[in-house]
Amino acid sequence: MSKNVFQSGNVSFEYLDTWTVEDADTFNNPDCIATLSKGENNLLNVVAFPTPTTLDSYKEFMENTISDDGGVILESDFVQIALMDAIRLHANIKSPEITFDIHTYVFIEDGNIYIFELRTADYSSKTIKEYDEMVSSLILK
Repeated sequence: MSKNVFQSGNVSFEYLDTWTVEDADTFNNPDCIATLSKGENNLLNVVAFPTPTTLDSYKEFMENTISDDGGVILESDFVQIALMDAIRLHANIKSPEITFDIHTYVFIEDGNIYIFELRTADYSSKTIKEYDEMVSSLILK
């Protein structure tokens, strides 16, 4: 497996060639700067937009939104990754069609928010490790 580099604006990160860069879903989410997939069960969206909020406020907002939508938060912590402070959240979402987990990292730097959200029905630790490695390689220029 080799590594590739995704670059859009001031955002860059490495990803393994087992992941495919898709067209960013800017129709449903105009702030989406990257969409990557791995097989049928893993979809990563990266969004970025200006924000006046803080990590503390956004963590509470994100937890409330997921809970209000019926999701179960399994983990929500402040962490340091890619040499930056971040929120790491893991939740389980059940819908009539599918049950899946979301793994999210949120960064707020220089008045912008950067969200990496993996939606997965693949519960292998290998996929989560690859996702964590992508986020760990994040560089904001």
